[in-house]
Amino acid sequence: MGRFFSWVYSGWVRLRQGIPWRFLIRMVLAGLALFTVRYKLRQKGGRDEERTEEEEEGPGGAGGLQEERVGKRAEGSEEEEGPGRHGGAREDQIGKRPTASEEEEEYQVEPTDEYYCEYDSTWDHEDQQNPPDRTSPSPRSRSRSYKFRRFEDAARDMQNYRHDYPFKPRRWGSEAPNGKPNLDFYLGRSPSLPDGVYIDDFHNDWYREYEALEYVHTYIQWLFPLQEPGVNQQASVLTKAEIQEFCQNTTAKENLLKSYKLMLDFYGIELCDEETGEVRRSSNWRDRFDNLNNHTHNNLRITRILKCLATLGYPQYQEPLVHFYLEETLVKGELANVKDSVLNYFIFAVRDKKQRRKLLKFAYLNYDRRDEFVWCPKKVQMKWSGVSESKQDEDMTDGWGAASTPRARGGPQTTEFKLKRSKSICCSVPSM
Repeated sequence: MGRFFSWVYSGWVRLRQGIPWRFLIRMVLAGLALFTVRYKLRQKGGRDEERTEEEEEGPGGAGGLQEERVGKRAEGSEEEEGPGRHGGAREDQIGKRPTASEEEEEYQVEPTDEYYCEYDSTWDHEDQQNPPDRTSPSPRSRSRSYKFRRFEDAARDMQNYRHDYPFKPRRWGSEAPNGKPNLDFYLGRSPSLPDGVYIDDFHNDWYREYEALEYVHTYIQWLFPLQEPGVNQQASVLTKAEIQEFCQNTTAKENLLKSYKLMLDFYGIELCDEETGEVRRSSNWRDRFDNLNNHTHNNLRITRILKCLATLGYPQYQEPLVHFYLEETLVKGELANVKDSVLNYFIFAVRDKKQRRKLLKFAYLNYDRRDEFVWCPKKVQMKWSGVSESKQDEDMTDGWGAASTPRARGGPQTTEFKLKRSKSICCSVPSM
């Protein structure tokens, strides 16, 4: 108001000095307009403040609306703790955790999803015991990226393993071995072929013999036998009878544990806990990591080891080893030539579906957000990113893109941690 009267006084002074009366009228009208605008703005601001106070106090006291929103977010989250996992522990403390049926419903994926893989049962309501419906990629998958097609090929092999080999290619042959050669080897009754080495000699004489472990390719099939053939034609595939008897034999299982420690040392790892399977870097990890990164056939060996652990009585050892490699490759930026095998094979060797989901979530949250993540459906990726359902539908039509697909900021996001894409082994047999 003071400014208004000052303008009126200024006009009156100018009028006395001979300034035309029209100038005074313009000054009065401008002042009235300014006063009206400021009055309306003050009224609107007061109403907004009252509305804000009502929302904050709301039902349940101050901050009720904010707590309700946080609670809803937490209801859709999984339990995730530890470094590299974004806010999982905080979300678990706030809000109600979903029931098993609610969680399964959230993970239900339609075949129309951009990254739906028909050979991956990770997102099924139940693990199916039947063989996959198809043995060749669907027509839709042929139009997808090369990276996704490679994952789909790997997923077919890994699902066949997880479901206890309902589909056996003709090249495997149908002739069952005579007797129980794998069990006899692990009980010290017979040597490996063609090397002629007994199990105790492997553990005592081959420990830290890195040259032999690297360049001899006929021992791994004996140390970690599977129900599928490898490159050693003189090694025998496991039979159902051998598996049952092996898992009940204390000596055989103790020797398998020694074999596992032997190979962990070869890869620069040590077993911290024999109960849980927790692992960590060994003292000579740098030298062993360099060897692993430069000799990628070891990726096939590690896949074989993971499969064998679950088959012969150590399924609890799978998840810690896979998590170790995920952290080394995606978080610490090591083992660039192992990363693709970790994502395509190692994760999907884990038989426990919930553990696979947690490993995939860890991988997604720590993956380079500028690169395509093909190892789980896009609906699940959006859930982990905290995107609303409406935004999910919108992005489903947009396709993959950094701009249209928000990602949690985790792992190697900067150029310093950018991992180069590596040439990976393409092999019809997923493990040696």
